[in-house]
Amino acid sequence: MQVWKFGGTSVGKPERMHSIKNLITEDGNRKIVVLSALSGTTNALISIGESLKANNDAEATQKINELYAHYESFIKELYSTEAGYAEGKAIIEKEFSFIRSLVNIKPFSVKQEKEIVAEGELLSTQMFEAYLREEGVSAALLPALDFMLIDADNEPVLKFTEEKLGSILSQLTDKQIFITQGFICRNPRGEVDNLKRGGSDYTASLIGGAIVAEEVQIWTDIDGMHNNDPRIVKKTFPIRELTFEEAAELAYFGAKILHPSTITPAKMKGVPVRLKNTMEPAAYGTLIADKTSDREIKAIAAKDNLTAIYIHSTRMLNAYGFLRRVFEVFEKYKTPVDMITTSEVSVSVTIDNDEHLEEIMAELRQFADLEECDKDQTIVCIVGNFSADKEGIALKVLEAMKNIPIRMICYGASEHNITLLIHGKNKAAALNALNERCFLYEDAMKEIFSAP
Repeated sequence: MQVWKFGGTSVGKPERMHSIKNLITEDGNRKIVVLSALSGTTNALISIGESLKANNDAEATQKINELYAHYESFIKELYSTEAGYAEGKAIIEKEFSFIRSLVNIKPFSVKQEKEIVAEGELLSTQMFEAYLREEGVSAALLPALDFMLIDADNEPVLKFTEEKLGSILSQLTDKQIFITQGFICRNPRGEVDNLKRGGSDYTASLIGGAIVAEEVQIWTDIDGMHNNDPRIVKKTFPIRELTFEEAAELAYFGAKILHPSTITPAKMKGVPVRLKNTMEPAAYGTLIADKTSDREIKAIAAKDNLTAIYIHSTRMLNAYGFLRRVFEVFEKYKTPVDMITTSEVSVSVTIDNDEHLEEIMAELRQFADLEECDKDQTIVCIVGNFSADKEGIALKVLEAMKNIPIRMICYGASEHNITLLIHGKNKAAALNALNERCFLYEDAMKEIFSAP
């Protein structure tokens, strides 16, 4: 069995849902299909929640009515029979009745915030499963809230998913297509919760790992993970193959097509992940697996809005325990560090969450000297096969960056990553310079991305 995930743009119009039906039924194989909310819905639901939190009930009601009108129009084009339309109408009436009921709950708490955001996936999956049945497809709805659970640290409980989902599937052996929600789950209190934004990818990987799927396919509106940011760099191309480690680096450091946590469960169970394009289904896409091509530099990604912290202390020289004290401060405030470089008497780190920056700085000053933080920083991550016997890779990267100031460099911590810290204003120049120096478009296309 395979697991296929479709994002918001892939299900954002009735004709897109029609196309997905053809895609998932074409080969006749059984598969679990994970759906996001219709494009724009999650933002609309968050906006409704913000109005309710501000006790602006009239504004919230207006927003609810506008979103309901969109769904009413949507189902008129989705279904082709009166019976199908009637079922679709019943689905949106039920879910919007719940959304409207939240207007009367005071105060509007975090619990209600998470419940309202979950409505996007609950709507899209019920509507699509009803459409499949209208078309005569052997389909069943698998409510994610029955088998997706996070623990007290907001981490998915994979064993729970394995047991619950395995039991559910064993009772539905006559069905071909299973539809379930991405993103949403339950927390240890049994309340509706979620895997954070972009979590539908994570859901697909968790399910793929839980059932040890043949393959997890992430379907979006572009043809795989590109070698650079196509919004900034003109000549980019899809990467044919990546290792799990390379894909993880790219996802974490800014490649928008993939949620950073997605591939971890799949990697644990050895399940390949393929990125595909719903607009070009015949395209090869990007395959993420244990093995890949031997090309040195595969791709470049960038992560914005970082803060760099510079810590100095002569007590660090020939001492042990200093770095432990530094990182205990970040651990205390649950603030992850993205990048770290050290010298004899200093350590520099970057963080992407500055919510507790002032508290962190205050505690660090108790045992070290600090420079003023640099904000609006960008990490540029160059990913590929950088094993110790490779020559000239760092030189190629630094030559490309010769006209761009670099604040920090990290090389050698991983065989797959060279990381540079620059000011955000230089991001576009850096990505274009690296693209020009590290990739020769025509050769790359011929070497790696020819049809299999």
